[in-house]
Amino acid sequence: MKGFNRQKFWMGILLVLCLPVIAVVWYYKLIALGWYWAGISPDEGGADALVSRLAVTIEAKPVKGIKNNLSSLSHNEHTDTLFAAINNPAQIAEITKDGDLIRLIPVAGVEDIEGISHVEDDVYVLFDERRQDIYRILLNENTREIDVANAPRLGLGIMMQGDRNRGFEGITWGKTGARMFVAKEKSPVLIFEINGLDEWQPLRRQDGIRRAMNLKIHEWLPRQSYRRFMRDLSSLSLDNRTDHLLILSDESRLLIEYDEEDNLVGIMPLWQGWHGLKRSIPQAEGATTDDQGDIYIVSEPNLFYRFKRQTASRVDN
Repeated sequence: MKGFNRQKFWMGILLVLCLPVIAVVWYYKLIALGWYWAGISPDEGGADALVSRLAVTIEAKPVKGIKNNLSSLSHNEHTDTLFAAINNPAQIAEITKDGDLIRLIPVAGVEDIEGISHVEDDVYVLFDERRQDIYRILLNENTREIDVANAPRLGLGIMMQGDRNRGFEGITWGKTGARMFVAKEKSPVLIFEINGLDEWQPLRRQDGIRRAMNLKIHEWLPRQSYRRFMRDLSSLSLDNRTDHLLILSDESRLLIEYDEEDNLVGIMPLWQGWHGLKRSIPQAEGATTDDQGDIYIVSEPNLFYRFKRQTASRVDN
């Protein structure tokens, strides 16, 4: 064939064959992950991270009684059960640590629940993504329904413009101090820390005195940015024992961990073959830990996962 350039032809073929690989590397940010894993050493705390030495013991178990929209997750150490949010219809689900539904609690007065976090005893915070409202509620074994109309409310009103479905999703309450973290899902991904919530703490105050809050809201900027690894943010969870922050990404299929001094100490891929997973977790929307160091993850529409801490000799990738 006249004018045929064999070298350009094969370079074109090679480029076409490489495009899927390049796309995967870019989408999952594999270069950043490789850089992290190459640089971490056992004496830097990685082996003691919450997300290390885990093996899946319950995988992709459908939670019977829930069809869709299972998201967020929080552990109550007093009941030793898990609480999840369902946004349509607005409900709170109480689930055992084996992934069995205990009850569903309807929630009135909200538009789009995307976060729940246990505070203390029977006190929780709920997050309405669409309105950017945070509510403090009481929930105990006798609660059959919740109406937030008269509940203490904190409105954020941060970056309200644009797509509300890419707004703030994750929320977690720090039990070691009166602070919260909230996560913006994407465009851009952001995490804000809210301090000064001391006067919001006593929900059942009896003295009737109104006290002002001195809130401080700022973007949380750790030394090693979570943006290097994550395309979106689905959920946040502060571990009660260590005060470590767990950050979940659905699109990147990762759970990453920062210690109490904002150092990155662990990355947990939610990919097929890791931690014994037979398949990658499809749409991880909530994660939490219990007082044993086990990790629980829920994935839309209604899938439940449990990862247990193992000895080093028993754990494979």
